[in-house]
Amino acid sequence: MWRLRPKPVSEIDRFIDLLSVACKDDGIYAALEQIIAQPDDRRVALIQRLVMDMRKAEAPQDFVAAIACLVDAAVAEKAYEVIFKCRK
Repeated sequence: MWRLRPKPVSEIDRFIDLLSVACKDDGIYAALEQIIAQPDDRRVALIQRLVMDMRKAEAPQDFVAAIACLVDAAVAEKAYEVIFKCRK
């Protein structure tokens, strides 16, 4: 099986960009919130499907890697905290 996240999150610059955009863009915020609010099994399945679709569509690899970071439960939880706080 292929790995969704070959690098540590700290090395994926687009992940931070993704959270920053989510703080400013209602559509991105809503999409991320919907994904990361799911129970672990459901979130992982959604991310796996999304990553496969993005790869088929030849999305930029750094953006695919950023989305793939959300497979990790701790990363997803922290991302949720970050985007929730910036929307207060």
